[in-house]
Amino acid sequence: MLYLLTTGCPWRQLPHSYSITYPHWRTVYHYFRAWQSDGTWHRLHETLRAHVRRKMGRHKHPTAGCLDSQSIKGTHVPGTRGYDCFKRLTGRKRHLIVDTQGLLLAICVTPANISETAGAVQVFKHLPGSAKKLRVLWCDNGYFNTAFEQAEKQRLELRAVKRPEEQKGFAVLPRRAPSGQEVVERTFAWLSRCRRLARDYETRPQSSETLIRLAMTRLMLIRLAP
Repeated sequence: MLYLLTTGCPWRQLPHSYSITYPHWRTVYHYFRAWQSDGTWHRLHETLRAHVRRKMGRHKHPTAGCLDSQSIKGTHVPGTRGYDCFKRLTGRKRHLIVDTQGLLLAICVTPANISETAGAVQVFKHLPGSAKKLRVLWCDNGYFNTAFEQAEKQRLELRAVKRPEEQKGFAVLPRRAPSGQEVVERTFAWLSRCRRLARDYETRPQSSETLIRLAMTRLMLIRLAP
């Protein structure tokens, strides 16, 4: 599965020969869907994130994070798509909530025509029990009152980081850019290392969410066992 994720090959083109001991693609796909249905991927990801945070000297339950979205182009593969008039592309939109270290907390994949605010309302509902101590989320100016109201219902404080009116040119905004990089944008850059995620090739949005979670699982495994 990691081979498919990093190389971007289709399921049917997974190597299967005497020299390469990968199983048949149908077997690999069967376990991918089975572990997606029974929540194995989700539990594995949550467990590894707790270990990575402990290794960083932090509590396993984060108290703050960041929220953002990314529009990604679709392909000829059938499935639900939408047109993002701002980015001028047809595809899907990834709504992510990450902790202050850029590790994934929640994800929701929607058609690209869904606004950031509507996507935020959906991704709040995907927050796991391990985010029970989450209290503050930083976001940009693309989110409107509906997102803030939904955050309040879930005992979250959504803070929009606004650009000062007197600012001219580029400047690093507070809490959005530790070490000179935006937290969520850095997470999107990590995902772009996997060619399968360069575009949305999946028929089902749930499969896209699982592959993103698998990409973050791969990243955390590398951190725990370089």
